[in-house]
Amino acid sequence: MLVLVFDPFHGAAGDMILGALLDCGADRTSVLRAMQSVIAEPVITDVIRAGIRAVKVNTQAASTHRTLADVMNRLDDAAADIPPEALAMTKRVFARINDAEERVHGSHVHFHEVGADDAIADILGACTAFYSLGVEAAAVMPVTLGRGSATGSHGVFPIPAPATAAILSQSRLIVRQGAEDGELCTPTGAALLAEFSTIAATDLGTYAIKAVGYGAGTRDPTDVPNVIRAMVIEMTVDDGPLHQDTVDILETNVDDISGEVIAHVISRFMESGARDAGAMPIIMKKGRPGFLIRVISAPDKSAELAALMARELATLGIRCIPAVHRFIAERTIEHVDVEIAGNHRTMPVKIGWMNGEIYSLKAEFDHARTWASEIGIPVRDVLRIIEKAGWKSVKKAVPGMVADED
Repeated sequence: MLVLVFDPFHGAAGDMILGALLDCGADRTSVLRAMQSVIAEPVITDVIRAGIRAVKVNTQAASTHRTLADVMNRLDDAAADIPPEALAMTKRVFARINDAEERVHGSHVHFHEVGADDAIADILGACTAFYSLGVEAAAVMPVTLGRGSATGSHGVFPIPAPATAAILSQSRLIVRQGAEDGELCTPTGAALLAEFSTIAATDLGTYAIKAVGYGAGTRDPTDVPNVIRAMVIEMTVDDGPLHQDTVDILETNVDDISGEVIAHVISRFMESGARDAGAMPIIMKKGRPGFLIRVISAPDKSAELAALMARELATLGIRCIPAVHRFIAERTIEHVDVEIAGNHRTMPVKIGWMNGEIYSLKAEFDHARTWASEIGIPVRDVLRIIEKAGWKSVKKAVPGMVADED
């Protein structure tokens, strides 16, 4: 299983995280396309921070104050240039920041620094970069916060900033103060790391490092590198052919909503971080037909998803079956070259592995659906062609591969 590991030993900010992901091998073309949907082309350079080469991202964007609704509208306007998964992740990051701002300031009208174009571009770019790496999980080492005080749009504030502290309090992240004065972890950095984190760093076990990247901040102290490190690792398997983890299962019965609403809420659950979601027809008390709505969640997302289920379904109770043990296959995302009717495109496929062998290969539906709409071919045909190209590609890459491409 591929895992992304962040080591914010000198804090974290949105541009630093983005730089580290690009340095790790994220798809720069898709990142730039996403960022340029809200700003002009950013400047990406290699810099040296206390002897370490790192990637520095400069959006060159002006400061602008916006409401959460303004930010969401701006993202929706740019949706055509953003992978759907990255767009949903970006919106969740801003929801985290908005929730923290409201807990600190009460109901507020505008974001300040985090509503500016540079923050939107940094978060959008980081989420696109994260998605493009094709990792299955992420872990975050202890986050260094700094100490003392700093000055922002609300005046002088203690470090960590109130919004940063509020975001961290609602996350699974572990923090430490550090010895340096100044704000090392920003609200944007905290929200991104909180969104990315899905497993505890203590659960990593043994692994092989596949890629390492460093993202640089603006300051350049001489005694410590002002960078964040990201690593793509491959966890080793010593407990059988399948990995193991735990999830929570959330359930509720409904008998008064339509199929259209069910389809909508399943999409909402997935956008909000559910591992999976579905509905099953059932017979309820007194012979009434209804549906069992089931959501599979990481343990740290269960309360948030249960609240969303209650709001969207108007149900008065959500059952939670906690810490369910599950077996999961190792999986990777590969990109293959595909040609359909003279049209060429690189398309992602999800590959399942067991005991070092490929046993499953599936085209990513959203990408196939978009391409099918563009070229006017049924999506089932596009899926079949992508998967056939995928099997041919992996047969070349894996000696002895004899899996049936049909």
